[in-house]
Amino acid sequence: MVGVADVKSFLGGFKAKMNIFGVLFFDARGKNTQAMLDLEITPSDREKVLKNLLPEDYVEGPKEDVVYGGSNMWVFGKVLDNKEIYIKISMGEINRRVICISFHMAEYPLEYPFKQKQL
Repeated sequence: MVGVADVKSFLGGFKAKMNIFGVLFFDARGKNTQAMLDLEITPSDREKVLKNLLPEDYVEGPKEDVVYGGSNMWVFGKVLDNKEIYIKISMGEINRRVICISFHMAEYPLEYPFKQKQL
């Protein structure tokens, strides 16, 4: 079971590595590019979203990367312009950029285990 401390640790390492090596976005996936167009955001806006991820934004992970063969993937969500965004990221390879595999509108409602419930 992943705890808040695990998510904080992952995000700390992810953001530190991103500041050093940058981020690789998988924009060849059409829905990632379409999300930027639909949200009217720039690539630098997208980077700011990643830099501002909080443990409360955690959805699931770590999940084994069986498609790309890299490091584990983590899923987060954010609301931008009243649209829920699905964000899947990974630390990538050693001494290389972090990876943002998915950054697009959520295809289903996301559940946030560490977000305070609204009563």
